[in-house]
Amino acid sequence: MISRNSSSLSARRRILLVDDNANGLAARKSVLEELGYSIVTCTSGADALEQFVSHDPFDLVVTDYKMPRMDGLELIGRLRKHTPGLPIVLISGYVDTLGMNEASTGADVVIQKSANEVSHLIRSVNRLLRRKSVKSQAASPKVKRKSA
Repeated sequence: MISRNSSSLSARRRILLVDDNANGLAARKSVLEELGYSIVTCTSGADALEQFVSHDPFDLVVTDYKMPRMDGLELIGRLRKHTPGLPIVLISGYVDTLGMNEASTGADVVIQKSANEVSHLIRSVNRLLRRKSVKSQAASPKVKRKSA
């Protein structure tokens, strides 16, 4: 069973998952939904862009690297142009082989597909959304109240 210690953080948080592999997509969706996140899935970069621009905003995107027609790096580049501060997680089986890291991909977190992928994903998503929440609270204007 997955701990729900982040339930207040996950309430109302929307995550877009992108992967052309139905099994990987279903597994990640299940894990993140169990934590209380609202998940929308897409099987291609083009579908993800359409979802991203035509629906309610997403708080975070998790994308696979290797997909037909538009890989994860191209998707990240397009999403960054649209929403520069959007937290993005890139997952790939090629992280070590291609030397992928946050600087080279534009993602906030790069995760190697492995037996530890799920725990890394959970930690990364929770951390990125917590950081986003702190930033948005700091950016919101403070209202001064008059004393009676």
